[in-house]
Order: sequence, then structure tokens, then C-alpha cells
Amino acid sequence: MKENTNEWLSVGSIVGAYGLTGEIRVNPSSDFPERFTLPGKRWLQGPNNEIKPVHLESGRQLSGKSLYIIRLQGIHNRTMVENLIGYNLLILSSDRPLLGKGEFHALDLIGLEVRLEPTFELIGYVEDLINGSNHLLEIKLIDEFMINKQNRRVLIPFVESIVPKINLEEKWLSITPPPGLLEI
Repeated sequence: MKENTNEWLSVGSIVGAYGLTGEIRVNPSSDFPERFTLPGKRWLQGPNNEIKPVHLESGRQLSGKSLYIIRLQGIHNRTMVENLIGYNLLILSSDRPLLGKGEFHALDLIGLEVRLEPTFELIGYVEDLINGSNHLLEIKLIDEFMINKQNRRVLIPFVESIVPKINLEEKWLSITPPPGLLEI
């Protein structure tokens, strides 16, 4: 079934098999471990954007890594898992947890205007939030801030000292980059 992509949130992508018995390695794009450990309904989105329901039976974080190992109902061997590599693990967007002050869903940040403090001059747009040990905002700069007019993107650490203000209602965030950060 093809679905409206606004209804879904990708929480991770399948990157490989773990062993021979159908366990699946997932690279998370969510900071909520229960997406991978709490049994229940999830969905898989394949390369043709078709979405199909699956049941998460169990999951755990791989010791010392950011990867999760999950087991899906009906997946019993390595070959079955290998056929799923590259698929996205989805949840309904309505299942997003409530966040505390200063917390944001990655999806809410994508597309925001990026303004430079103290003038609040528009310099670009948030293209992506890259999860890792340190979160990074991928920003596409507008023409005036591009070197040699190339399609230019920069990575900005998503920390309060560099991204002090976020206004979701007005769809912008401000940055105070240290000297040279926008030229990297």
C-alpha cells in the first residue's frame, strides 16, 4: 500500500543481518530506544516507497554501538533479512512522544529557515539532522553565502551555544557560528 509520507516517521534503516536466525541490524534515526525494544506494530518502507505492516517481537541495543538488533515476526533467516537491507522502519507520526522544553523532533527542524544572529539575516535552510554521538544540522546555504556559487551545504553542531533560538511556529532557527564554521 502506498501512503501519505506525512503520516509516517522513519525511526531507522535496516543495514544488515545479525547472525543466521533472522535478527536484523538497524541504524536508528530516533533517540527513543523503545522504538526498537518495545514489541508492537511497526511498518517497513521499501525502495519503491511501498509501506507494509510488521510486528516487532523484540529488540536490544548492540553493546557499545548505536545499532539495534531487532526481531520481526515472520523473518526467520539471514536471507530474509538480506532482502530487507535498505528498508526504513516506520512509526505513525501520531505516535511521536511528547517532548520536554528544549527538545525537538528531527522532522520538525527540516525545512526551517536558518538566520544568522544578531541581524537574523537569512543564510539558508535546514536540509537534515544527522544523528550520531553529536547531532549535526545539515544546512543548504542560499546563493549569497555560497562559495563559487556551488550547491553548498555545511554541517553545524546542534548545540545551544551555536543554535540558541528555535521558533517552530514561525519556521526559523538562529545560529551563532564560531569564526570560519560557515567556510568549512
